[in-house]
Amino acid sequence: MSMIQVAVVGAGHWGPNLINNFERSGRSQVRYVVDRDEKRLAAVAERFPSVEACADFDRAVGDAGVDAVVIATPTSTHFDLAKRALEAGKHVLVEKPLTDSVESSRALCELAEARGLTLMVGHVFVYNAAARRVRQFVEDDELGRIYYISMVRTNLGPIRTDVNAAWDLAAHDISLASYWLDAWPTHVSATGGQFINPGIDDVVFATLRFPGGVLANLHASWLNPRKSRDITVVGEKKMLTFDDVNLDAPLRLHDKQVEDSESSEASLVDSFHSFRTSVHLGEVFEPRVEPSEPLRNECEHFLDCLTESATPVSPGRSGLAVVQVLGAISTSLAEGGREVEVEIG
Repeated sequence: MSMIQVAVVGAGHWGPNLINNFERSGRSQVRYVVDRDEKRLAAVAERFPSVEACADFDRAVGDAGVDAVVIATPTSTHFDLAKRALEAGKHVLVEKPLTDSVESSRALCELAEARGLTLMVGHVFVYNAAARRVRQFVEDDELGRIYYISMVRTNLGPIRTDVNAAWDLAAHDISLASYWLDAWPTHVSATGGQFINPGIDDVVFATLRFPGGVLANLHASWLNPRKSRDITVVGEKKMLTFDDVNLDAPLRLHDKQVEDSESSEASLVDSFHSFRTSVHLGEVFEPRVEPSEPLRNECEHFLDCLTESATPVSPGRSGLAVVQVLGAISTSLAEGGREVEVEIG
C-alpha cells in the first residue's frame, strides 16, 4: 500500500493530536478533517494547509481515495459514524469507548469482520512503553502471583455531559488491567456520586474481580484538585508502582513482600521488631523506559495493521469487552453497588 489516505472526524480536544500524528508519520496523509464547528475547521486549514477541512462527513467517507477513517467525536456519535465508514469499505480507528452500548459495539465488530476491515479502538495506554514493560514483568513472573491492582485516574475537568466518569476515564484502566492480566473481569461492583449534572456520576469507585481471585480497584473522577495517574500492582514476590505523570521515572519495582514461612507464622508478633521480621523490605528499582509517545505508537500501529494485515493490540473485540465492563459498572451504580456479573463476548 502506498501513502495511506486518512480522514479524521472531529477536530476538538483530541482530534488535532491525531491529525498531527498521521500527518507526520511519513507513510500516511490526512486528506480530510471533518467537523461541524467552523472555527475549528478554520484553525485546521491554517495549521494544515494541504488538508481539506469540511463539515460534510459523506463527502470524506465517499471519496474512493480515502483508505481509513479516524473518529474522535463524542461517544454518542461513534456508532453511526463508524458504521457508515465501514459500510463504505474504510478501515476505522475510533477513540475509546468504542460506542455507548454493548449492542452497537458488537454490531460494529461483526460488520468489520464481515467486510474484512480493520476496526481498532484508541485504548492509548496499552501503547505506552511503560505499560508494555509492566506486561513483560507480569509475563516473566517477576512479581509472582498478582494479588490486586489499585488504579487512580483523577483530574479537575474536563467535565463531561454525555458519559459518566467511568466511561470517560475508567475505560483506560479497564483496558490496561486486562492487557496486563491477559483476562477480562468476571464481576464488578461500583458506587459513585452525581454532583454537577443530574444523572452523570462525576466520581466512580469500582471493584473488578478477575479470574484467579485478582482484584482491581478503580477510582475515576474529574472533580479532583490534583491530576493523578497512579497505579499499584501488588504481587506475591514484588510490587510495582506506575505513575504516568512522572515522565522521567514512571515505574518503580519494589522488592517487598510479606514473608509466609513457618517461623513467621508460629512467632508471636508482640513488638515492632518482630513485626518487621515478618515483612521483607528490599531495594526499590527504577526500570529504564525508553521515551516514546503513546499516541504516536498507537497511530503507527494502526498503519501497521493496514499495511501488514496484522491484528490490532486493541481490536474492536477488545473495545466491545471494555464496553461490556462499563455497562456492568453502570448497572451496579444504578443498583446501589450490587455486584454484577460481566458477560464478555
